[in-house]
Amino acid sequence: MKAIQFLVLPFVITLLSATVFAQSTSYPFAVKVSGQGKQALLFIPGFASSGDVWNETKVAYEKEFTCYTLTMAGFAGVPPQPNASFVTWETSIVQYIKENKIDKPILIGHSMGGGLAMAIAADYPELIKKIVVVDALPCLQALSNPTFKSSENPDCAPIVNQMIALTPEQFSQMQKNSISRLVADTSKQELVISWSVASDRTTFGQLYCDFYNTDLRQKIATIKCPSLILLEDPFKTMKPIIEEQYKNLKNANLQYATKGLHFIMYDDQEWYMNQLNTFLK
Repeated sequence: MKAIQFLVLPFVITLLSATVFAQSTSYPFAVKVSGQGKQALLFIPGFASSGDVWNETKVAYEKEFTCYTLTMAGFAGVPPQPNASFVTWETSIVQYIKENKIDKPILIGHSMGGGLAMAIAADYPELIKKIVVVDALPCLQALSNPTFKSSENPDCAPIVNQMIALTPEQFSQMQKNSISRLVADTSKQELVISWSVASDRTTFGQLYCDFYNTDLRQKIATIKCPSLILLEDPFKTMKPIIEEQYKNLKNANLQYATKGLHFIMYDDQEWYMNQLNTFLK
């Protein structure tokens, strides 16, 4: 995929009935807890994605780690909550970690979830042990406009209204038109499409607008923990641009997948798992 396109079009998963809501209804996400172990892994899915995107990943770690898998409210069939935003989601995840006394979790985030992992590690550097960022950038807009500056109060109404105005057929077709730029594994494409269709349109539009306005390039300088950055294969063609965005991240290990697209956990699974195993164990 071309990097900007991984937000333009959704990639979400339908929430399984086994998923349970977080202990407090004030949290803007559902949580599924599995596995056992003193060290916690906290999985954050990408834009409009379900936590089920981590199912294959978790199988390898549930015997050694306690896994907390999130699905954000309004995505993948989880009921929406008002006033959704990147910042409120960040602070709510931090609140959940503190209130549930999760000691120095390792955050693993895909796409927008990777952005949330970076923001949390930057704003709360003593709270997190490590982060894994799966195909995310500190600033999406800077990929095409390196001088981009985020707006303090972006007007998200136009994109929200555009999403709401689409018929179900139009919205579904939009996902079908883009899926080949997100997932190379054809066995996963229909699944990913079905996830996005289950998302709340208002949340979809609001978070697309909000995250597209997010710039973490300076903020990541305050991250203290080790950071593994896994990037899709097509990013190899723009390494100087990508690595310029990450230049302020200390202790960063940038690795590029050997094949596939945005959903690295599907498209280059063996390479992806080898990278995780080395970093986690």
